[in-house]
Amino acid sequence: MLTSFFSKSKPINFLAVILFMAAFYLLANLRPLLDSFSLSGTTAKFGVLIVFIISVSVLNFIAKKNDLTKRSAFKILIFGVLSVSFWEILRNDQVIIANLCVLLALRRVISLRSQKDIRQKIFDATFWICIASLFYFWAILFLLIVYSGILLHVANYFKNWLVPGIAFLAVFGLVTSFSIIMYDDFYTFSLWFETSSFDFEQYSNPALFIPLSIILALCVWTLFFYLGLLQKANINSRPTYILVLLTLVTAIAVALFSPVKNGSELLFFFVPLSIISSNYFESKKEKVFKEILLFGLILMPILIPFIF
Repeated sequence: MLTSFFSKSKPINFLAVILFMAAFYLLANLRPLLDSFSLSGTTAKFGVLIVFIISVSVLNFIAKKNDLTKRSAFKILIFGVLSVSFWEILRNDQVIIANLCVLLALRRVISLRSQKDIRQKIFDATFWICIASLFYFWAILFLLIVYSGILLHVANYFKNWLVPGIAFLAVFGLVTSFSIIMYDDFYTFSLWFETSSFDFEQYSNPALFIPLSIILALCVWTLFFYLGLLQKANINSRPTYILVLLTLVTAIAVALFSPVKNGSELLFFFVPLSIISSNYFESKKEKVFKEILLFGLILMPILIPFIF
């Protein structure tokens, strides 16, 4: 039974998910690497694979440390399955790196509830989001999560609201210095900014449309259960649940404003969705349906490339 196997968080569960993700990553990048083989290019791809794997570890840490889910492996399984369902994600180094940076930022924002090292955490979260935007510009929208974290946890002190601006200037200074030293030129807004595209024509491709439809159905189905948990949550836990929901909404905005609509823009969306869906799979209701649903999700990235 798949639900029984992944209902516990053990090294074997983590290893199974990592091997699953690594296999798809290598398959997606094998032909590009063979077509234009170079040692530097191959090394870079393996470096991105390590970043991809670290993302799973950070997601697992965030959920466990902040009690966003129970001690299960559903969150990393769902994130892994959804991520490899779109091969453009696996071929997009920038979005994978940016997603890890956003995860590191989310970790710091959620930990604001401890009321410790507040300004350091706000600075770190903003710093990581600004770094993410260097790889994927519209990740800058996740600054809304930083300000939401301040509003929900530490809004009573005015100086907390100024810290993100200081972090932004710190990143700007570092990037400008690097650009001058390496390229003898300033890092301009035109190099940073990416024009949005609202051309959704590629979404008509069955290889993209079908898994996206399944994922959206999963989101709607599990979101109702999550909203029920939010209503029952105590006053200390409720801000964290709200931050996950706001991350989901922000990830949708990032996908909408992204310059290319090929599926890679959805990676940010899978982080909050994996947490929300994990709570549903950890419940004791609808065991047979959950077994079928989980089996179908695992089959999705395996069958779709062969069918389409």
